[in-house]
Amino acid sequence: MKIGTPLSESAIRVMLLGSGELGKEVIIALQRYGVEVIAVDRYENAPGHQVAHHAFTIDMTNGVELRALVEELRPHLIVPEIEAIDTDMLAEIEADGLAQIIPTARATQLTMNREGIRRLAAEELEIPTSRYAFAESRNELQMAIDGGVGYPCIVKPVMSSSGKGQSTVNGPEDVTAAWDYALSGGRVAKTRVIVEEMIQFDYEITQLTVRALNAQGKVQTYFCDPIGHRQLNGDYVESWQPQAMSEKALARSRQIAKVVTDNLCRVDANSPDNNTTSTHSMALNGRGLFGVELFIKGDQVWFSEVSPRPHDTGMVTMVTQAQNEFELHARAILGLPVDIRLREPGASAVIYGGHEQTGIAFDGVDEALRVHQTELRLFGKPEAFERRRMGVALAYGGDGITNSANDALQRAKQAAALVKPTPHT
Repeated sequence: MKIGTPLSESAIRVMLLGSGELGKEVIIALQRYGVEVIAVDRYENAPGHQVAHHAFTIDMTNGVELRALVEELRPHLIVPEIEAIDTDMLAEIEADGLAQIIPTARATQLTMNREGIRRLAAEELEIPTSRYAFAESRNELQMAIDGGVGYPCIVKPVMSSSGKGQSTVNGPEDVTAAWDYALSGGRVAKTRVIVEEMIQFDYEITQLTVRALNAQGKVQTYFCDPIGHRQLNGDYVESWQPQAMSEKALARSRQIAKVVTDNLCRVDANSPDNNTTSTHSMALNGRGLFGVELFIKGDQVWFSEVSPRPHDTGMVTMVTQAQNEFELHARAILGLPVDIRLREPGASAVIYGGHEQTGIAFDGVDEALRVHQTELRLFGKPEAFERRRMGVALAYGGDGITNSANDALQRAKQAAALVKPTPHT
């Protein structure tokens, strides 16, 4: 792999579509290898804008605007980092040879829409999932619940992230509010939702799955240690690594993750079997890190969702792994070797904005960092909301007596609680 010099004719240029806290870390990881990075987001001064070589603010759901920027800047690789993108235009850009889409345009199209990925997993790949249905009106939603999904259930927009628009429906009295909330929380103006059976699982995990080149130049799948996490209204609140689980459940989780990611990265979308794709073609397509979400009960495993990029719950890897999820994504994209080793257990806990204001400040940073073996990441988002994720507390190692991951989780939560977002005066 040959890498040039940023801001020169030899540069490898990577464009990130979405430049929030996750994109910011990917940008930093890419820049460590001399890559020239273009950060694109829907609002100015996004976290990734603050560290990239170039920053642009556009409506990424506007395909004409998106293509014009790509034609102007001519990136070699395009890395989607959010759902609010015209994925059909990405497919056109890939087909016209303007840039390579990471991992592929097809993978982006399927995973950015809950309907596409759920139908692929449940109907084509026949992987266990919760019962589900799609609805385009409040009446259709009620019919879907009455027709088999049942109560309690979860209603989500078909396109959203970080739990936006997601709610729990316990009975008929909740349906209208859930419908209205789903429409308000979608990434794009689509009047379509998914309603899912609520599975009574023991815990849920993120299985970080990396498709990278091995020493023979072939795409190989690597698995990080499982990450346990807790969500509130669909939004990640805390995570820890490793999550204890049975060997059978772990093996099944990784089998599901590989089947899904292999299919998503299939070069020929009409090919019935990924194995029909040549080794050379596979080396040029489908590289990167995926966050595969799964529900676990005993040895049973259900597929939930997959993101073709670093996952918010995976921020814990910044203190647990030899290479964190952002470094793994960057290396895989560039065709470089990866190392998925766990160095020590750890955990993360979210720091919320707590206010509706631009340019907030943070008190208690020093107190938080006095908690044993902790780190903080403050994202630098220009505007805070009550429940907007503005930072994360990280803790690593254990006390050698209790469960190490659980001990780290308690310290991460303690550190997060000590950070006090305050209005700037």
